Amino acid sequence: MRRWSSLAFSLSLLSTATHAQSAPRDPTGAMPQFIRFADIFGGRLVAAFDSIPASKYGYRPVPTQQAIGYIAQHLENANYNLCERIGARFGVKHPRTAKDQLPDTVKAKWPKDTLVARLDASLRFCDDVLVRLGPLDSSVVAANLLAFETDLAEHYSQISVYMRLLGLVPPSALPPKQRTAIALPSSALAQLVGRYQLAPGWELTFTQTGDALFVRSSLGGDSLRVWPESATSFFVKEADAQIAVKRGAGGAVTAIVVHQFNRERTATRIASAKP
Repeated sequence: MRRWSSLAFSLSLLSTATHAQSAPRDPTGAMPQFIRFADIFGGRLVAAFDSIPASKYGYRPVPTQQAIGYIAQHLENANYNLCERIGARFGVKHPRTAKDQLPDTVKAKWPKDTLVARLDASLRFCDDVLVRLGPLDSSVVAANLLAFETDLAEHYSQISVYMRLLGLVPPSALPPKQRTAIALPSSALAQLVGRYQLAPGWELTFTQTGDALFVRSSLGGDSLRVWPESATSFFVKEADAQIAVKRGAGGAVTAIVVHQFNRERTATRIASAKP
């Protein structure tokens, strides 16, 4: 469990990568945990709605419960409202259109692809807000963060029950894809050695010992072995997380892309020498 916690915490920090210049370091580590859980439940929700057949979006276990399509549009609206409150100090607003003003019962009947895309967009809006916050220093912000993430968790639990009743398996219950490691020469692994910046003070460091590559977060935790799946893709065995390599025009590794929780995050390389 300790190794899994280390991995989840390390890779969840990648959600801050695209705003590295605007978010100061959080010495408490509280915000990375909020970002991590938003990724977990947000990613699972998008995967769940995407895996439910469009023909079942009107399904509800009993007439008094919300239909699947209704839950999807409700989540989109709730995400925007709560994350606007969380980012109030920045004055962030999601531009509303005439479609946003339509009754919930009308939006609930939109095509599946529309509902899933709009839900995903609302989560990315929230992600942008969360990574701008910096250290958690407000009880009001903390309350809204808890409301946002509790809402995600509660509705994922709800949609998971619906899926079970429909004979479907929720994303969190699916086994990870089995991956096969290949052998790469030490020289190929050495190209990844270095530090990759997630945000100021938050980094992932790749080191090499013989023919083995390891990754560790600057915020602590165990080093985890990284296994090659191809010359440009890697994975860890402790969780369903994969790492892809990005190269510049000259062929040197310039960044890594981590896929976890149904999300992709990019971290830019800041040093190539071993620490």
